[in-house]
Amino acid sequence: MDQKQNIEQFKGQPRLPKFAIPKRYDLHLKLDLSACTFSGLVHINLSIVETTKFIVLNACELVVHEVFFTTSLNHLSHTCLRFTPCDVVLNGNDEILMLGFEQFSGALNEQLKGLYKCTYADKGVRKNMAVTQFEALQARLCFPCWDEPALKATFKITLDLPSELIALSNMPINDEKINGNVKTVYFEESPKMSTYLVAIAVGLFDHIEETTADGIKVGVYCPVGKSDEGKFALEVAVKSLDIFTRYFSMPYPLPKLDMVAVPEFFGGGMENYGLIVYRENEILYTDSHSTAARKQRLTIVVAHEVAHLWFGNLVTMEWWTHLWLNEGFATWISYMATDIMFPEWKIWTQFLQEINGGLRLLDAQEKSHPIEMEIQHGHEVDEAFDAIGYKKGSAVIRMLQEYIGDEIFQKSLSFYIRRYAWSNARTEDLWSVLSEVTGIQVNSMMDSWTKQKGYPVISVKSKDHILEFEQSQFLLSGFHGDGQWIVPITLCFGSYDRIKSFLLESKSENLDASELFPTSDEQNEDEYGEASWIKVNIGQSGFYRVKYGDELHARLRKAIEKGFLSVTDKYGILDDRYALCVACEQSLSSLLLLMDVYRKESDYIILSKLIDVCYNVLEVLRDAIPELTNALKEIFINILLCSAK
Repeated sequence: MDQKQNIEQFKGQPRLPKFAIPKRYDLHLKLDLSACTFSGLVHINLSIVETTKFIVLNACELVVHEVFFTTSLNHLSHTCLRFTPCDVVLNGNDEILMLGFEQFSGALNEQLKGLYKCTYADKGVRKNMAVTQFEALQARLCFPCWDEPALKATFKITLDLPSELIALSNMPINDEKINGNVKTVYFEESPKMSTYLVAIAVGLFDHIEETTADGIKVGVYCPVGKSDEGKFALEVAVKSLDIFTRYFSMPYPLPKLDMVAVPEFFGGGMENYGLIVYRENEILYTDSHSTAARKQRLTIVVAHEVAHLWFGNLVTMEWWTHLWLNEGFATWISYMATDIMFPEWKIWTQFLQEINGGLRLLDAQEKSHPIEMEIQHGHEVDEAFDAIGYKKGSAVIRMLQEYIGDEIFQKSLSFYIRRYAWSNARTEDLWSVLSEVTGIQVNSMMDSWTKQKGYPVISVKSKDHILEFEQSQFLLSGFHGDGQWIVPITLCFGSYDRIKSFLLESKSENLDASELFPTSDEQNEDEYGEASWIKVNIGQSGFYRVKYGDELHARLRKAIEKGFLSVTDKYGILDDRYALCVACEQSLSSLLLLMDVYRKESDYIILSKLIDVCYNVLEVLRDAIPELTNALKEIFINILLCSAK
């Protein structure tokens, strides 16, 4: 069987065969920034675990010049045998290379992927910079490799580049040698990591640096003349390293962490081990020219990427199906870290606004998808980088944290990080650890949230101190889907000191809350007093909507009017009622009754929601019932003017 026939076995296969496992890459790249090309040499130490006549790995858009293998006769022998393959077959459609390789070359592309070029100005002259972006399947654009997250190896990188430029990679520089206009930079060997985390940046930079209490050198590389604009990001990175070191009970394992700002980059940031790459406008900040919103955005983005150093880099998803583990957790914990650094921002309230700002509407459509998407082939990975994995993933994690409790949740995550450090994990591995530590069957509960699309609306009614709960899948179309969840329900009775929680595991369930309802004396004292109202989903920590019966909703309106509820709960009640109105599950008149009790509201997040609701209602009615438009405008203006006072 020739190699062309051999490769037919692997066409369209989602994963590489496992008969050869990489252990170490020695990668030497020679960069020509003028010609925008590169050439290289890679030596890969392999472990052959099954008998095979050929080797299959990933390569894309590379020219392979020479291939050979060496092997010792036995583990004690210093004599090496050299084998030259009879054929080398590169299949571009499936991005796989049959057999092996040594010398290769390629072009610095302009598509912001693989090893690519971007341009910057140096004293008015446009120059080229070389940067890598290997997530998800793009290391193969730079060098032949086993380009799957589970096939971790160590990397020893050497670069040839113009002597006036700065070279950065995952690890510190071990040595430099200059030969005329070219210098060769040798980097220390990295710990085990996935190919998508390998990183290189070559260009002109200014540099600022701090050393953490643990001795980690943290540096920010900025465009020339803009080092002052990197100071705030440096401060956030140092604080984030300290927060996550304590939270995960695991020190950052590399000797340095560099962050580099580049002018052209596909995303906001990329968490490469030891060298995080950011788009310039995500990491540069000045007090005199940048907005408060930009400062908050920078803090969240930097904390997100630093969090990946543990959740993603140290413990990596086994395959792209579990991408949400990386992104959902990094999103959730970046808000947690931001809240620790800047509690005055009340960032969890803004998190709620972010989650509701489009995500819930997206996930309430029939075309939505589960958090955990089954990725059969690597080419499907890009579809998983969306708001469902990032934002909904982070929202259900926060819901789980609230249900389990902060302390035990932190303990569980620390245990998970220690168990799978330098290795790979699946979603079910995390649930297994959480179940083990907490004694709660987390698997079945969380599978209902990660393996099916959408979310529930919880209908709640009161009858003789019995609360009747019923769940159904919420859809904006007004129809009910067939989804069913295990829902952690939280509720309070007239006070945030009277709290009850339980799991709603079936379509409907009754809760006897007699001991929590006010006594007759309390009710007579004030019909809508502090002991009378019931709020479900305290702090909006649960990823579900709540539909109250008329009596319960009337009590909540009075509680809002009297100022008994928190900002997040007031926001949630308004947001839920508006969504239910859009889905034709509640009347417009019930929404207007609710909006009227927000007349004295002064909080930004609630006022923003009120304005959005007013605008959206008018947009719909302008065409549907134009004769009501002017009357509604008057109502909305009165509500907003009273709020503004």
